[in-house]
Amino acid sequence: MEERRAKNEEMRELMRSLNRRIKSGARPHGKVLAWKFTIYFSTRMKRCFDIVVSLLALLLLSPMMFLVAMLIKLESRGPIIFQQVRVGQYGRHFKFLKFRSMYNDADQRKAELLPQNQSSDGVIFKMKHDPRVTRVGRFIRKFSIDELPQLFNVLSGDMSLVGPRPPLPSEVKEYTLEDRKRLNVLPGITCIWQTSGRSEIPFKQQVELDKEYIANHGFWRDIWILLKTIPAVFIGRGAY
Repeated sequence: MEERRAKNEEMRELMRSLNRRIKSGARPHGKVLAWKFTIYFSTRMKRCFDIVVSLLALLLLSPMMFLVAMLIKLESRGPIIFQQVRVGQYGRHFKFLKFRSMYNDADQRKAELLPQNQSSDGVIFKMKHDPRVTRVGRFIRKFSIDELPQLFNVLSGDMSLVGPRPPLPSEVKEYTLEDRKRLNVLPGITCIWQTSGRSEIPFKQQVELDKEYIANHGFWRDIWILLKTIPAVFIGRGAY
């Protein structure tokens, strides 16, 4: 919350500075002025879009979310919502929300499954037929229904609808300086590599695609990624 206030104050100070320069007769370089206004308004537009779409999605999907919550509770012990510390923009930690898709002792059982890690680089843990995943969990993972509680993360300002997926602190420790560029923007519910392979894409390729998105991101590109996410979710390819 404090970081968001600081960021908003920084934006307000930028606008006050520009107004002072204009009133004093100093004319800032046209390209610099255009760039600063573009950054300011694109950030505001993205945030407004995130809030409106998240609220509408929660309103429309709330019956399905309630049903999923009941099925999770009926199948196995444990909380309905799984909370995990993830790393967000500029390295700030936040509570990442998902529908619980694993049995309650999943973390304890992970150590014995590490030799079966199917991630080629070992930075992240991936296993196609993970025995810790429940039957309900397998279904909601396939169609990304487990990600829906992250709409609350978007409303709180910790995430955006589109952006690099938020990593675990243990994953960030393995990052190179280049990899850390992923932390320059808000993490997202969906991203460019989730529309073309999801978990099947190697970690290094995920990083490259995320860096390419950060270098070229914009409002209309976010719309394009969201539209591409819809068929990717229904097909369920690469999700496990």
